[in-house]
Amino acid sequence: MRIWYQSYIDEAHGKLYWDRLRAHIAKIVDPGTTVDIHGITPHDNYAHALVEFRCAREVICNAVRAEREGYDAFIVGHFQDAGLYEARAVVDIPVVALGEATMLHACTLGQRIGIVTINPRFISWFHHQLRKYGLTERVTGVHAVNFDPQGMLDAYADPVLAKKIEADFEEQARPLVHGGVDVLIPGGGLPMLLFSDILGHAVDGAPVINGIPIVVKAAEMAAKLRHLTGLGASRVSDFAKPPPHIIEEYLTHPKGL
Repeated sequence: MRIWYQSYIDEAHGKLYWDRLRAHIAKIVDPGTTVDIHGITPHDNYAHALVEFRCAREVICNAVRAEREGYDAFIVGHFQDAGLYEARAVVDIPVVALGEATMLHACTLGQRIGIVTINPRFISWFHHQLRKYGLTERVTGVHAVNFDPQGMLDAYADPVLAKKIEADFEEQARPLVHGGVDVLIPGGGLPMLLFSDILGHAVDGAPVINGIPIVVKAAEMAAKLRHLTGLGASRVSDFAKPPPHIIEEYLTHPKGL
């Protein structure tokens, strides 16, 4: 099985993150599964919807490329899931995403879920995301620390900064738990991987979820189900597939002005 893991960070700007992500995924996958990490250049270096939409275009194009190159599944390895629905609509291989897969799995671990995202500018994005996924009654709180993606990347080479991010996360998570949340999600692959070595990570008894193993296993399962049963995304509404010439037009139309 071959899986394309789409990071929104390129290796040039996040080599330590990529090295750690590769090692982390290597411990997760089933025998015979290969996960290839691909980045985006310019990488996602500022927490803003405009950057998300720019990256989303690359994700959609790369999902088509992954299918044409024979990959069995495509992972959107970015918690904001920008481009997820559109990518799912243009390919037949399974497309799973870090945010969606993590939140859905969290629903099996507790009744009320809280997210601590990396920057306050992402809070409104997450609320739109939650409404789209129909999870507003389950994900009941979104708080934020105050970093941009580059600050998170810097923490991979700076243990003091990493501990500060952990402390800031717990400071924002604790009121969520005291308000009734029983499962916590770091809102991004960068903090998830940063915290991944904390055994039994919890804040006041609420487990802190690392969604990277969840999304990788979800991709393996989706690919297996497709091969076993032909199960794929609905083509009725949100994921209705456009005709081939429309996909080609999207892939070849010039970008920018």
